Amino acid sequence: MKVVLFCGGYGMRMRNGASDDVPKPMAMVGPRPLIWHVMRYYAHFGHKEFILCLGYGAHHIKDFFLNYEETTSNDFVLRGGRTELLSTDIADWTITFAQTGIESPIGERLRRVRHHLEGDEMFLANYADVLTDAPLPEMIEKFSRRDAGASMMVVPPQSSFHCVELGEDGLVGGITAVSELPLWENGGYFVLRQEVFDHIPENGDLVADGCAALAKEGRLVAHQHRGFWKPTDTVKERAALDEAYARGDRPWAVWERDGAAAAAAGAGARA
Repeated sequence: MKVVLFCGGYGMRMRNGASDDVPKPMAMVGPRPLIWHVMRYYAHFGHKEFILCLGYGAHHIKDFFLNYEETTSNDFVLRGGRTELLSTDIADWTITFAQTGIESPIGERLRRVRHHLEGDEMFLANYADVLTDAPLPEMIEKFSRRDAGASMMVVPPQSSFHCVELGEDGLVGGITAVSELPLWENGGYFVLRQEVFDHIPENGDLVADGCAALAKEGRLVAHQHRGFWKPTDTVKERAALDEAYARGDRPWAVWERDGAAAAAAGAGARA
């Protein structure tokens, strides 16, 4: 299935000043930018045809892939001055780079790449700066069996704040962490049918317009995920992911986990 990634926002909370024009999806986690980690997740499950909805700082994303260096994250042999790769990341990926406007809302960005999705009953869509270990095949399989126009992943609230219950006399009746409330928030990782385009107006939003309209019609389903899910909206959040990567704590890197499991199984079979 094709994967549409929204990577055209300003990402103001990730910038270090007016001269910093690097878009948020290009913030580094380990040796690769966020967008690579998101794409690698989808590619691991066999979805290797990407449509990048570009906007602010598009040249950074284009330059990264046009000058992609496979040796950064793959083993290789240097023989006679020539590099012989032992594995590759993106050799079998197809990436469409589509300029979808600087100020466009996400729904409008999706509308502007609709022609790249003609003939596809279902497709995937996501933000380019949020990582997870969610079971993508399960999400797709469940949605394919439902009579619905869209599916979105939902996660428990990520806020560390507390909600305070107040009585009329100003006395506090209780304090509850937001994460403990029976609430869910949008986690991205959408599975969509063409029907979603019928509900997104010009300059509209995917969630507030498209998904909200489908929800009113009873045609929006949710995949509840309590596992690893991390947005990267701030410098602090990006730094936390980078530190986790450095110490080998990478739950979103399902390709490493599954690869290690396969290697262990192979070793056991040979023993």
